[in-house]
Amino acid sequence: MAVADAPRDGWTSRRAFLLAAIGSAVGLGNLWRFSTEAGTNGGSAFVLFYIFCVILIGLPVLLAETLIGRHGQSSAPESVRKLAAESNASKHWGLIATLGVIGSLLILSFYCVVGGWVLYYIWVFLGDMIQTGLAGGAFQGRPAADIEGLLPNLFGDARLMVGCGLAFLAITAFFVARGVSSGIEWVASWLMPAFFVLLVLITIYGLATGAASEAISFLFTFDFSKLTPEVMLAAVGQAFFSLSLGMASMITYGAYVGRDVNLAQTSGIIGGADTMVALIGGLCIFPIVFAAGLSVSAGPGLMFQSLPVAFQAMPFGSLIGFAFFIMVAFAALTSSVSLLEPSTAWLKQLTGLNRLATTLILCGVAGVLGTLAALSFNELADFRPLAFIPIFAESNFFDALDGVTAKIMMPLGAILVCIFVGWIADARLIDEENGLDGALHQFWRFLVRFLCPIVLGVIMVTGLMS
Repeated sequence: MAVADAPRDGWTSRRAFLLAAIGSAVGLGNLWRFSTEAGTNGGSAFVLFYIFCVILIGLPVLLAETLIGRHGQSSAPESVRKLAAESNASKHWGLIATLGVIGSLLILSFYCVVGGWVLYYIWVFLGDMIQTGLAGGAFQGRPAADIEGLLPNLFGDARLMVGCGLAFLAITAFFVARGVSSGIEWVASWLMPAFFVLLVLITIYGLATGAASEAISFLFTFDFSKLTPEVMLAAVGQAFFSLSLGMASMITYGAYVGRDVNLAQTSGIIGGADTMVALIGGLCIFPIVFAAGLSVSAGPGLMFQSLPVAFQAMPFGSLIGFAFFIMVAFAALTSSVSLLEPSTAWLKQLTGLNRLATTLILCGVAGVLGTLAALSFNELADFRPLAFIPIFAESNFFDALDGVTAKIMMPLGAILVCIFVGWIADARLIDEENGLDGALHQFWRFLVRFLCPIVLGVIMVTGLMS
């Protein structure tokens, strides 16, 4: 039996909700994952189909999740159970949100490991800036191999890896423990505007000093011959993961929204802002990479290895590198906060403990899992926790967490949300919340009932087969 909450903390304004939701969506996925996916999937063809998928897949599911939360005004599982009960459906539908809550905590545990890499690079660039000054390029006099070796060197230092990841988790916990309006909203209200300012300034600098025309051509000169099934699947996956869907974050954030907010309009703004950041992020990264003559298909090493090498040849390279990773840290923190909040709200309601206690308990769990994930790069490199499952047989602890959540829990959760909203929940209750009218409402219902679950099912099956 859930324990009743005290008067609920919530967003103080529509602007606060928008910034928090955009902060949840805008994270490492927009900068690190988008640039990696665009670089390895032909650039423009991937970008065009990605935008298409955000509109037809991402936004409908985003609206479905936020309206569940706003209707329930509670933790994600309880919000689903409330809507199910009012629709004369089984209370067990609440398990779809419980799946998302667990998934978000698992994602947080290894997300903070990557957040720790960002903190490490901030420290490295700060030290270089102090040592060599502002005017010249970064890491003056050091060979490119040394700069590319920063990340492998970090991986080889178990204590540093664990320490950086736990430091990022502690920062996340600090803001979540302060509550919705005083903590999560504060982070979004200050860090997201700062993030956008840094993103625009660094992009302008990169376009001015880098290979702007080459980057623009790579991203926006659409070559439909490159639109292969593999590229389309990658674009659909990026659109889905970028918007933080299937992990109960948007259901939880929706629970703090007032009745005066039009959820359809705000979902459009959130999706538009998230896509804009991804595209600007591409314009920020690729001119610098092209100007340095580096490969755009460097994969995950593009941000943490190729870019630091590129900063070496740029005026004010240390300063730009420092500002770039500060910007990435802001985006990562707003997302990590949204990953911790669903389980915090759920455990707080379930146990009646205060927010500080629940935050500390959950961070203890995430800290243990995150430590094991960090050690996957060194001390536990040969540990295969899911060796008994063929598709995860070769995955270390970090990769196993990533694989289980990305390939199973997130798409399955989103598919079940679509089925619940499209087929199970009372249509009158859904219509009261979604903010759509006429043909647009009917089109949204078609997408949620048919197109979205089918496409998400394809993503899930393909991911499990790869």
